[in-house]
Order: sequence, then structure tokens, then C-alpha cells
Amino acid sequence: MDSILLFDDPAIRGSLLPFTFTRPVSDIRVGILKISEKWGQLTGASISFLTQDYLQKKFPRKAGKALAINGAWLPDNLSLGVLKSLSSKQALYFGKTLIATYIGETEKNLSAVKDKEIVQMDSEPTLLLKTWNIFQLNGAEIRKDFDLITKGRKSAKITDPHTKVYSPENIFIEEGSVIRAAVLNADGGPIYIGKNTEIQEGSLIRGPFALCESSTLNMGTKIKGDTTVGPFSKVGGEVSNSVIFGYSNKGHEGFLGNSVIGEWCNMGADTNTSNLKNNYSPVKLWDYTVGNYANTGLQFCGLMLGDHSKCGINTMFNTGTVVGVGSNIFGSGFPRKFIPSFAWGGEEGFSTFLFPKFLETSKAVVARRGLELNVEEQEILRTIFEMSKNYRIWETSS
Repeated sequence: MDSILLFDDPAIRGSLLPFTFTRPVSDIRVGILKISEKWGQLTGASISFLTQDYLQKKFPRKAGKALAINGAWLPDNLSLGVLKSLSSKQALYFGKTLIATYIGETEKNLSAVKDKEIVQMDSEPTLLLKTWNIFQLNGAEIRKDFDLITKGRKSAKITDPHTKVYSPENIFIEEGSVIRAAVLNADGGPIYIGKNTEIQEGSLIRGPFALCESSTLNMGTKIKGDTTVGPFSKVGGEVSNSVIFGYSNKGHEGFLGNSVIGEWCNMGADTNTSNLKNNYSPVKLWDYTVGNYANTGLQFCGLMLGDHSKCGINTMFNTGTVVGVGSNIFGSGFPRKFIPSFAWGGEEGFSTFLFPKFLETSKAVVARRGLELNVEEQEILRTIFEMSKNYRIWETSS
């Protein structure tokens, strides 16, 4: 298995918006690793992407024959056995969902799959089908990724005498991390601490938990299980069963629960998310595929915050709120539960975060990390700004 091509399934991609506005499905982080990274670690194969045209330049497809795999498939060791028996004349399905097939060197898409022999999977694959699956599946994926990353390796030692550890055999610490006067409880699941991370004094952590490279837990942070803090992020306050993709800040007090936060987001001091309705009824969440709210069937569901979105101090997000890409939310009270991309405002109403102003802010944010918002990324964001225009209803009504 020399080359893997991870493709976006059109029937799945729309249900993972707003996160798939800015990335292929397989670039989503669930557990410790992104889906694409899981496939790379498991197989040792070269990974490339078949995605939306406007994303393809940033996430390129490599030339040559490849095994095309559904980018929503969360792999494990059993997955490899299923794929090894697949021939180039076959297409692997689960029900009506294409899971994997070989694609020829000259084929530009998966249209040739209709001429192949259909092989049905014997067991149900783990597929990322909805945005809330990201936090739902996160605990199980941390466990799988932990085993994958740490197998045969030795953890760095905790040298701080004031840090208390429970079940140290379930804790793995990469080199360069600094931990001071914290409590790490891995009784309920593994704890992975990435390289060059910092856990400051008074932090309380329960596994399963992943703190990825160069991220920081500020003083007194409370982490409940099934939570991932992606790379180059800063987190404080209370976080429960949530995934922060990376390069984002929730540095202050406030509660984040059953939520997914994209990249380059910032949450102001004392931002809080509701993850449970007062009447305990199932949470409804905005569904881009139907243009309306859909029942998740979940009792606990908080905030879905797209890339480059930010909120001011004391922002209150209602249960099951969806925010698109590049929005700026502020003010008192609860803003609406669906906030489209490039919105500017809060409970009192919204206007459009004009693209030149947004770009100016985003360049400054990225520069603070010593990086540059390159031309490819700017064009992706410009495309999303145009694509999302119809959701900004105040533009059409004015």
C-alpha cells in the first residue's frame, strides 16, 4: 500500500460543515491525530487528497495509482485486513456508501467505480458522519491513537515533585513538556502530553485527554475526559468532552462542553457554552444539507465554531449553536443558534464582516504565531465568503 488517496464523500461532507468549508473531511482531528494522520501512521503510505476544487491546491492529489479511501473512515488495525483483500477490479461498500477502491493513474475522479464488482463490508466501519460525532467519538479515538503513537516507546518522566499522578502506565509525555503542580488522573483513560507543551500550576486533568504539540493549559484549568486540545493552542477554565483542532485560544475562565472548535479561533474571557437544555429534550443543530435545524438525538451538545471565528468577553452560546467561518460575535445575551460565516454582531443583530477587514485581522492573528496567511489560504477564505453569502440574510433583505 504505497499511496492512499483520501476522498471527500459528497453525501457526508455537507453534514460536516462548517469544518469542511476550510479542509477536506480527512483533515479533521478526532482523538490525538487527524484522520489523514491516522492512515499515515497505520500504513506508512503516502497520503494525498481528493477534495473540493477550491481546496485542492492546499491539499494536493499526488500523481499515480492509489487506493482511494473514504476520508470519513476512522481506521484501526482491522481496517488494514479488509483492504488487503481488495483487488483493483473491486469497490468496497458499506450499504450504499463507497468505502474504498483503487484509482488509476489517469483517472481524475471516482466515476469508474460504477464498472467495478461491489464488495460489501462484513462489519460496520467507524465513519464520521455528523459534526457532533467529532466529540462523541473522541474518547475512543484518543485510546486508539494513544496505542498507535506510544507503542514500543518510552515516556519522558515527570520531574516536578508537586504533580500528582494516577495510573502512570496510562500517561505518555513527549520530550520538552513542562508540568508544574498539576493532577493527572488516567484511571478512566489515557493522557497524552505532546512535545513542548506546558501544564501550569493547579491544572486538574482526567483522561482520556490529549494535549498536542506546543499547547498550554493555563493555571487552574479543569479538563474532564474525552477532550483534545490541538497543537499551538492555549486553554483555561473548564473543558469537557470537546475538541479544539489547533491554533486556537480559550485562555480564560468559562465552560466549554460537548463542543468542537476549529483553527485560528479565539474565545474571550468568561465565554460559556450551554450543552444541556433546561427541559432535557434532545438538542437540535443547524444542518447545512437541509438548510434548517435537525434533531441530533443528543441530550448534550454545545458549540460548533468554524475556523477563524472569534467571540468577545462574556459571550453566552446557547445549546446547539453553529457558527460558520470568519465570524466575530460580541455583546450581551444569547446570539442566534445559527450564525453564518463572516457575521459581525450578536443578540442585537448582525452585519457582514467585510472581507478586507476580516483578512487584515486574520493576517495579524496568524503572524502572532510566526506564520503567514499565504495566497492559497486567502483564496480559500475568499471563496467561502462568496459561497456563504446566501446565509447572511441581512444582505438580501437590505
